[in-house]
Amino acid sequence: MLSGICVIDFTQYLPGPFAALRLADRGAEVIKVESLTGDPSRAMGEGVFSANNRNKKSIAINLKDSDGTKLALELIKNADVVIESFRPGVMRRLGLDYDRVKAYNEKIIYVSLTGFGQEGEWARLGSHDLNYLALSGVLDQFQNDEGCPVQPSLTMADLIGGMACSEAIMAALFQRERSGKGTHIDLSIMDALFSMMATHVRLAAVSGDQHGLPFLNGSALNYHLYETKDHRYMSLGALEFKFWKNFCCAVERPEWVDAYPDKLSITEPLFLTLKQLFLTRTQKEWTKLGESADCCLFPVLNVKEAASSSYIMQRRLVHRFEQMPYVSTYQANKDLPTPPHGVPETGEHTEELLQGLLGKNKRQIKEWRERGVIL
Repeated sequence: MLSGICVIDFTQYLPGPFAALRLADRGAEVIKVESLTGDPSRAMGEGVFSANNRNKKSIAINLKDSDGTKLALELIKNADVVIESFRPGVMRRLGLDYDRVKAYNEKIIYVSLTGFGQEGEWARLGSHDLNYLALSGVLDQFQNDEGCPVQPSLTMADLIGGMACSEAIMAALFQRERSGKGTHIDLSIMDALFSMMATHVRLAAVSGDQHGLPFLNGSALNYHLYETKDHRYMSLGALEFKFWKNFCCAVERPEWVDAYPDKLSITEPLFLTLKQLFLTRTQKEWTKLGESADCCLFPVLNVKEAASSSYIMQRRLVHRFEQMPYVSTYQANKDLPTPPHGVPETGEHTEELLQGLLGKNKRQIKEWRERGVIL
């Protein structure tokens, strides 16, 4: 899909690398520009860096050196996309801001991915995933029985920000095909996350309900989580009448069908009866029933179980490179390319890119290495 598109990726940690990974999985050539010490996420354990930076080439450049800046500009000159995730003003100080880059490549699509955007009262404040979840109203949607917010183990804001970034880039590439013009995209992770709250904001204004649609927020017994005999959980999503009827018939309780739609609140006596029913079978038994009955009944799986499930295998969403599993971001495509580069070491492709892409000779490369311009 993006074969022939070249992306220069200056990002670190998670949101930007995830955005660039989504482009790489769609065929783009992604050149990851790292400092001489590498992306800081390399020091966060094997998972974070390797999961989000496979299928990329790494070049290590000292961007604080004038020659390093020139090399970066040469890389950008023939590229299609630049992604950076520094705080506002950093790329300008490095001489790599959009205005200067545009002078070298007027068709460049330049994305600045930050927490709060390039301008505004919070633009220069440090922030992380948990902060965006808290400020957006998303975290308030995850509460325990006491009404206290529960911290998710999935960095949703970072990932949603990355998805919004790759979406914006592909839209900009399409626009450029029509107009011939590049653009600067000011993309805020907070903005991307808050856009997920559209329904909740509208409902809060109309009805005052702060937690979304009542029949989706845990207050309906036909859309709920239930503990099983072996202390696992099942998700029941029998919202429509046909699915609720299928469930009732499958558990041989046809008299429950008439509870639809007005007597399905968790305040009804039926809720306790349903909880007790789920405790009579194991998760495996309930899963088998759900598959045969077509009643929107599926197990709550852990990560290992999900990654090895028949569905994930059939859809080829997990593939392996050098015995390690990788999750594809290129869903539902039978022609998923095998990663040609795996996970790069810091600066692994520096010499290859300088010689092959920029035409630099070995003598010049050696000199830069000795001066600390490149790794």
